[in-house]
Amino acid sequence: MVFKYIYGPIKSRRLGLSLGLSLSPGKTCNLNCIYCQWGRTSATVSGRREYADPDEIIAELKLWLRKNPKTAKELKFVTFSGLGEPTLNTQIGKLIRRVRSLTSRSIAVITNSTLLGNPRVRKALMGADLVVPSLDAVDEKIFRRIDRPNPAIKLNKMISGLISFGKEFRGKLWLEIMLVSGVNDGIGHINKLKSVIRAVNPDKIQLNSPVRKTAEKDVLCVPRAKLEKIKKILGNKAEII
Repeated sequence: MVFKYIYGPIKSRRLGLSLGLSLSPGKTCNLNCIYCQWGRTSATVSGRREYADPDEIIAELKLWLRKNPKTAKELKFVTFSGLGEPTLNTQIGKLIRRVRSLTSRSIAVITNSTLLGNPRVRKALMGADLVVPSLDAVDEKIFRRIDRPNPAIKLNKMISGLISFGKEFRGKLWLEIMLVSGVNDGIGHINKLKSVIRAVNPDKIQLNSPVRKTAEKDVLCVPRAKLEKIKKILGNKAEII
């Protein structure tokens, strides 16, 4: 059977065996990141709404769990992610609670952090066990270059929301930084990132760099030696994934 909102399970080094839930039927995002493995965002969005019927998503999950009982027990996470930004869906908080009632597996949310300035979004994520927000830039020019946000997205609000979330959230918080050679990997920018990261206080800092096909050409991976240097600057919580 082909599922509309479920993908995987996928085994990864950081999440183990994870079943993915997409909260939109296609790529619905407020960013058009140059490194995105899903390709370009044809038109970024800014408003939150119910991009997918939560009853349909839950019905698919129930069916998958019923048809895959053995694999379901092996899952480490049910992960809210997908092709776009899951927090754009206004039903994400209710969906977290409904998934919680169906499985004892941990719930993870992978988010681009853009909507964490909204207290309702932060509250909706409180039911998750793990949140993996991203922060690629703390400089406006670099942010516009690497993440190409919808004009409604304000970097300062995003950063302040991420800092607030770090103080409010009681689950695990793993901050992901996607580093692109020649774009956001300058040591001056890394030091500015370090200052913001200290205020967020995540449990882990996960450094990533593109290795798969990207939305744009000439998006280059940061050499391993420089990744190691950046890791050292960011401290003991940092790891290269």
